[in-house]
Amino acid sequence: MIRKLGIILEMIKFEHTVFALPFAYMGAILGAVVMQGHLPSWAQIGWVSLAMFGARSAAMSLNRVIDKTIDLHNPRTKNRAIPAGLLKSAEVLVFILASFAILIWAASNLAPIAMKLMPIAVFFLVVYSYTKRFTWLCHIVLGMTIALSPLGGWIAVTGKFDAVAWLLYVTVALWIAGFDIIYATQDYEYDCEHGVHSIPAQFGIAGSLWIARALHGITACGFVTLFMMTELSWLYLFGAVLSITLLFYQHYMVKPTDLSRVQTAFFGMNGTLSVVLFLFTMADLLAVRLW
Repeated sequence: MIRKLGIILEMIKFEHTVFALPFAYMGAILGAVVMQGHLPSWAQIGWVSLAMFGARSAAMSLNRVIDKTIDLHNPRTKNRAIPAGLLKSAEVLVFILASFAILIWAASNLAPIAMKLMPIAVFFLVVYSYTKRFTWLCHIVLGMTIALSPLGGWIAVTGKFDAVAWLLYVTVALWIAGFDIIYATQDYEYDCEHGVHSIPAQFGIAGSLWIARALHGITACGFVTLFMMTELSWLYLFGAVLSITLLFYQHYMVKPTDLSRVQTAFFGMNGTLSVVLFLFTMADLLAVRLW
């Protein structure tokens, strides 16, 4: 059982939680400070962490089960656990049910609105994996799904929506969509040949990279607008500028004629960006506002 669990965690790339978890914390902490004037409790942070684990584990596992046929015929993904025969779909489905149970348990210990909005979150977590079968906007849907992490973190501790929360949601959604487009360029030929819908397949590699740049341009504006809409200080702004630099450096690394560094841009740059922005936000709130 432990060996199977290890294979599942490797299959869903558990380490990629670094993309969304810092933003979930950022939403929770920023929301508590902006709306309530104090940091969230350790218990709230713990429940947010558990909810994130359940949501992401369920979503990624569902994606692997739903896409098992696509993965089997794609040279880049044919060695994933399910197509390679290391796991059975039924085994992964048990893990999915357990993950959703963890998500619901965690949400029930946060603000009551978290449970009321649970069906919307579950809808996005389930539906995303099907979108590549009928629309090239699947990258946007993925962004909208993962960006529920900062919005959910905010709502979980404050119990209400706010304009800043929606700004953070849109900004993170476009950031995710942009780097998912870059990642999808690796499957350009396969998507075109097998009718898988994606922005690279629809607009070509060069066109899709320009779309990713445009989305990340809006993301950069969102990071700066967040500074203008809150009482965050120069410390956050410095972190935002550093994050924006990382954001656009990945576009320097990936070119239409050279996709060899897509993996580095995907995980290295974006994983670092989320951690950097969260740490500078936290430092700002602790050193400038709360002290």
